[in-house]
Amino acid sequence: MKIKFLGTGGAFDIDYLNSAALLTFRGKCLLIDCGFTVYQTLVQKNFMHRVSHILITHLHNDHCGSLANLLLHKSIVEKAERPVILYPSEQFKNQLYEFLKVQVKDPDKYADFVPLEQFDGIRVVDTYGQHSEGLQTYAYIFEDEYRIVYSGDLGKPEALFDKLSRLPSLPTCVYHDITFNPENTGHTYYKKLLPYLNGVDMFGYHCDPTQNPPDNPIRLVFYQKDLMA
Repeated sequence: MKIKFLGTGGAFDIDYLNSAALLTFRGKCLLIDCGFTVYQTLVQKNFMHRVSHILITHLHNDHCGSLANLLLHKSIVEKAERPVILYPSEQFKNQLYEFLKVQVKDPDKYADFVPLEQFDGIRVVDTYGQHSEGLQTYAYIFEDEYRIVYSGDLGKPEALFDKLSRLPSLPTCVYHDITFNPENTGHTYYKKLLPYLNGVDMFGYHCDPTQNPPDNPIRLVFYQKDLMA
């Protein structure tokens, strides 16, 4: 497994681009999230042709805002096979389908929708309402010889780490959204992550790295050049 971030910023941190990543996993290249800056980044860095599968954590614009652009590019510019959109629930598939339908009219023409359970090695954590009230969100866990955890947007880390505590022991690296403002309840305040540092590697993303307080021991993805695409 190898993960490379296309951006590490939040919805308003446009200097750092929308948080999204490419994950090489079991012979496939998975794009995790496709916010409004992601399409341009994929084209500029010549990564578009690598994307074969797509996972979306939730339907906020900074996580899915350029998904239609990607699908159209694959079809019209690359004339490539339809990418596979992996979905964790039928309800979420329907929401995503309706979102795309407004933009591309017939989403089935541009993507194959496949239940996540058919892709071996990926676990999903339902984090409904823990980023924004009434909003469906998901965290994803990727397992091979070791484990990569991608939080999505999550205001309360307890459900994710409770899930991890009940899984078989594996070397684990957690990529968790982070905020340095305790009043930002849509993301996890960095001090709430400190109890979970034992036994895992952890990196923070979805933030403005210039706001990182000096007492934060969690490394930020933005400053790890080997993690940036």
